[in-house]
Amino acid sequence: MTGVLGFLFLALSFAGIVYTLAAALLAGRYRAIAPPLPREAPALTVLKPLHGDEPALATNLASFVDQTYPGPVQMVCGVQHSDDPAIDTVHALRDARKDRDILLVVDPARHGANGKISNLVNMTRHARHPLLILSDSDMAAPPDYLATIVAALNRPGIGAVTCLYHGRGQAGGWSRIAAAGISYQFLPSVIVGIALGRAQPCMGSTIALRRATLDRIGGFANFADLLADDHAIGEAVRALGLAVAVPPLILAHGCAEASLGALVRHELRWAATIRGLDRAGYAGSVVTYPVPLALLGLAIAGLSAPAAAIAGLALLARLGLAWRIDQLTGERAMSLWLLPARDILAFAIFVAGFFARAVDWRGSGFRMEKDGRIAARSESLT
Repeated sequence: MTGVLGFLFLALSFAGIVYTLAAALLAGRYRAIAPPLPREAPALTVLKPLHGDEPALATNLASFVDQTYPGPVQMVCGVQHSDDPAIDTVHALRDARKDRDILLVVDPARHGANGKISNLVNMTRHARHPLLILSDSDMAAPPDYLATIVAALNRPGIGAVTCLYHGRGQAGGWSRIAAAGISYQFLPSVIVGIALGRAQPCMGSTIALRRATLDRIGGFANFADLLADDHAIGEAVRALGLAVAVPPLILAHGCAEASLGALVRHELRWAATIRGLDRAGYAGSVVTYPVPLALLGLAIAGLSAPAAAIAGLALLARLGLAWRIDQLTGERAMSLWLLPARDILAFAIFVAGFFARAVDWRGSGFRMEKDGRIAARSESLT
């Protein structure tokens, strides 16, 4: 029995090597075709829900107003508490960019368990333009971001646009380790999923859609009790018979984890969310961990030449993929000598994700219900 289990882990690791090599190949081709420029530049509103003064928040926000886009751009920043530290950052940005249309909305109204969506409901009332682009506060965009998004949204049959992203540590060592999980684990898996037609992403990095489309799916309030609100918005758009486009543009996600505990809580929430959306797909993603699988195979089956070869190939494949992602994004998330330890940590969180029923989100605890909704832990979930 031990031999069979060891062989199983080694076989999974070998499958993971094949996946990793395919991911490296696809990542190298991801941005080979430059996105077209938009033929027109309609007026648009960028929605930025904020919560606290995150590292590099001022720089991240500025990247969305310092754009090459020639049309009118309004940025609406929203908070739910009058003492939110992000308010000072928005005031400073407005002072530094007096020629830009930047609005701050402070509104405590709550519309459901999801605080971000409540914030968006309050903010959207102040959006003046018919094209809306929602982006999380921890994202940084290149100067051609708005032009690329509008060009993608103008294509026939497109109802929304989203973007991939890589990790960027902004709060010390643990944040860089967190960034590596995004760059070297999450990003290649989505690239492969899109290439195979298996992934249909819609992510908080970017959700661009017309206000008319948002109204047809019930507005943001329709998603106020969902943990995976971004995914649900994408599903609602597709239910209208429209597609969600993913242009070859990669944003930078600023990671602010200052401790191992913060990193684990954040990634466990991601894991539990993905598991809740697609259990079979989540289980199948085990092949994205070839190094831990090979080590388990060695530990159970014992050292042998084939097992050692698989472990060595797994490590080389992962290092090659990380190097390819660095080339794609233009920056290194983490020192690559830490990659084996990072992969082991990621695998442990992956396993824990099968059992997580409660998650932490920006300091608040929630329990996950079977229909994908969330509720405060103090509430009864019978």
